[in-house]
This record gives sequence, C-alpha cells and structure tokens, in this order.
Amino acid sequence: MRLTPQQCSLQLFPQIGRHVYPYSFSQEDALMKIDLSTHVAGVKLESYLMNASGPKCTTWEELHTIAQSHSSAVVTKSCTIAPREGNPEPRYQDLPLGSIQSMGLPNLGYKAYLEMIPALKALGKPVIVSVSGFSVEDNIEMVTAFQQSDVDLIEVNFSCPNIPGKAQVAYDFEQTDKALAAITALGNKPIGIKLAPYFDMSHFVAAANVIKKYPVKFITCINSIGNTLIIDPYTEQPIIKPKGGFGGLCGDYIKPVGLANVRAFRELLDDNVQIIGVGGIKTGIDAFEYLLAGADAVQIATCFEKEGETCFERIETELAEFMKSKNYQCIADAKGKLKPL
Repeated sequence: MRLTPQQCSLQLFPQIGRHVYPYSFSQEDALMKIDLSTHVAGVKLESYLMNASGPKCTTWEELHTIAQSHSSAVVTKSCTIAPREGNPEPRYQDLPLGSIQSMGLPNLGYKAYLEMIPALKALGKPVIVSVSGFSVEDNIEMVTAFQQSDVDLIEVNFSCPNIPGKAQVAYDFEQTDKALAAITALGNKPIGIKLAPYFDMSHFVAAANVIKKYPVKFITCINSIGNTLIIDPYTEQPIIKPKGGFGGLCGDYIKPVGLANVRAFRELLDDNVQIIGVGGIKTGIDAFEYLLAGADAVQIATCFEKEGETCFERIETELAEFMKSKNYQCIADAKGKLKPL
C-alpha cells in the first residue's frame, strides 16, 4: 500500500522526536524483500549506508568496530603524510541538532593506514581510504602509495575546513583542476573527491565542469559547513577552542544543504560519476531523501558519533521499512526520482 499525503507529511517533516511508521515490520521481514545494495565506482556495497571519514575511524580498534557493524564499507580517517594530534581541546561539542567541531585532522599518518589495509580487507568489506594532503605533492605521494595497495576506493578530501592557515581546495577551482590532473593519472583504482558545501549555482556549475575533465569516479558531498560559531551566552565564550571558536557545523542543521548539493551535482554530472551523500542522516527517512535527490550511497557521521555503530543497523532497517511501505523493492526504484512540485 502507498502512503497517503497526510502520512507522508507526518513522516517527512517532523521537527523533533521519532518517526512513526504506519506499518510495523521486523528487521528480518523489512530486509528480506528490499534490496538495499548499491554500487560506487564499480564496487558493490551490500547496503546503502556506510560510515563517513571523521568520527570513530582513526585507530585499528575503531575501524575493526565499523567492519563488524552494518556499515557497508570501512572508511578511514582522512590521513596526512605525517601523524597529527589535531587541534587543541575542546575541539568538539554536541549541539541539540548536531555538533560543532574543529578536529584538525588527528590521524596516524598514511603509512599506518597503508599497513592496515590487508587486515581490514580480510574483515570482508570494501575499504575506502580518505587522504587529505596539505599540497598537491602530499596527495600525489599518498595516492600513489594507495594505488599500489588492495584498497577498493580512494577518497581525496578537498574540503577540510578546520586547518588554521590552510584554504579548502574545493573553493579554489583552479587548484581543484591542478590537483585532479595530478592525482587521476596515478593508477587505475577509482578516485573520488570529498567536496565542501556550495551555496551558489555558479559554484556547482564551475565545480562540475572541472570534475568532468577528469576520470573522477565518485564525489562525496558534503563536508561540514566550515567556520560557523556557537557562543555560550553564560560564559560569554565560544564553545570550542581552535580558531577562536570557528568550526565545522554538522548534523541536522546541514541536511538541507547536503540534499541540495547532491541534487545539483546529480543534475550536472554524468551518471557514470557516483554521488555519496552526507549530512544530517539519522533516520531511514533521511537516507531516503538523499536517495530521491540522487545519491548512490550515503555516509553517516554525527549520528555515528553520538549513537555508536548500532546506528547503521537501525537506519538500514528504517530505510527498508519505509521503502516497503511505498512498494519500492530496490534502490533503483527511487534513486534520483525526486518529483516536481
């Protein structure tokens, strides 16, 4: 049975609280008939959901936990040439509808992740390594090394907003062009880029035109909205320390921006460029909205940070339940099929 418009409205637009489904299915029943598998750059994913590079994916123990969860892939922390401790504390704070953070890329250095890849692959899921060099030369060194490994996909982060003195490559289209020319010529493993949020249609067009010049296999959008400020009026101070309190806004606050970026790029890029949607996904209906916008898969960040690895199974079940209630049997039934109003 299909939902009535009233039921859809209740589910799609509640501001606070749990989504209530008109039908109740067990997890086994919901997943048995709904195919949530998808593909990104030729790599099959058993589910539409995976972790995002950022929360709880820095150490072996954290990556092992992700591999044992319902995340369809294991995505590493964005790595740099050398290990980094990151920005000074406090650098992360929960907010009512998300979080603000200025982590500063704490990671073990790319060689540590390179050494982990065989063991990670042995856990039975695709491995996506995220790299975030401070220069084109850094990215060339890291991408070259991972091209010679057993990693499945390489995601190059052009959008970290929390490194003092370092501009985001994604906002400099000339730099983006130069970087893509270099890193897409280094091997045959699929290369994707993680993008900053764009807010003007001219920026979507400019970015898409650069991406089309190179064999970019996927894009991930969006990263957090950079340089936002949350002030505690009682202490009269910002709530995080780095950069005078300026940090990346995450969670529910940024979902409309994430949806818009996915939709804009889906309309501008050829279908052979897959899109991974990120931003404010904490329910199955959130994931379904990204599916309608055209995302081939989604990544979970803030919800994973707050709830832990059980969020993947819960959201997966909710997505299957909602798709079943609308008589959709697989991802392709709804992907990119946002209806005009």
